[in-house]
Amino acid sequence: MPINNQLAKQNKKPSFGVMINSDGYKRMINQTLGDPKKAARFVTAITSAVSTNPALQTCDAATIVSAGLLGETLNLSPSPQLGQYYLVPFNDRKNNRTTAQFQLGYRGMLQLAQRSGEYKRINAMAVKEGELLRYDPFNDEIELQYIEDEEQREALPTIGYFAMFEYHNGFKKVLYWSRAKMEQHALKYSQGYRAKKGYTFWERDFDAMGVKTMLRQLISKWGVMSLEMQKAYEADGGVVNQDGTVDYVDSPDFDAPVFEAPAAEVVEEPPVQKAAPAKPQRKQPEPMPEPPLPEEPPFVADDEFAALMEG
Repeated sequence: MPINNQLAKQNKKPSFGVMINSDGYKRMINQTLGDPKKAARFVTAITSAVSTNPALQTCDAATIVSAGLLGETLNLSPSPQLGQYYLVPFNDRKNNRTTAQFQLGYRGMLQLAQRSGEYKRINAMAVKEGELLRYDPFNDEIELQYIEDEEQREALPTIGYFAMFEYHNGFKKVLYWSRAKMEQHALKYSQGYRAKKGYTFWERDFDAMGVKTMLRQLISKWGVMSLEMQKAYEADGGVVNQDGTVDYVDSPDFDAPVFEAPAAEVVEEPPVQKAAPAKPQRKQPEPMPEPPLPEEPPFVADDEFAALMEG
């Protein structure tokens, strides 16, 4: 018994808190952030985020740190309560390990958009039955009538998704997609959703994913994208490697998520093409449809409104 206990202790994986405070990780974090105070704050924040999710503690620590450092360089918080980005554990079958996926939250998208200083207004939400009065994609006009009774609105079926922004210079863009169009988009770009395995965020909260998709479509096509925003989009939905390359989770090499992150904040489509990675990436570029069309929430609500970004 004592020998078995000793072997178990020897084989036990050190906790993330122990690993991130090791000399090697501390040196890497200090070199990346270049500021000891900022590095110490990062270690505290990322350790706190991991401690709230037991599944994350089984992940390869390097993938957690790489995703966290990306979020830190974007000046986004890993706190699940803030919802700016998420660390989502996935099984990596190819390398026989559990990895942490970087998923940009809608609040993070909004933060990055607002920092550009270009947007006067930006909004996205699901459109319920009876709310769409008119949509004219040729003249870029839409007329909606919001149902103010929340209980009544929640009980109604979703018929589509809407997103819009307005620059300070007066330029406006509106996008609307029907529920059927969003369904086709999910089937095209999500292998898990096509297989109907029940674990995808599209299956758990279709509207939340629809809203995030609309923001992504809107901003990536017609919006101003800062370098920070481009960087976040490229890594969104992938496992960030230490050399900066990204492996995307919606590929045959990855299994179902180890746990389900808040659906409203999760991305499942491959991000925008990356600038200059050194090694080959298992990437699923996502050609976004050309014509204008729609998405989700007008303001921030924890579980209902997902990520804001489209392009």
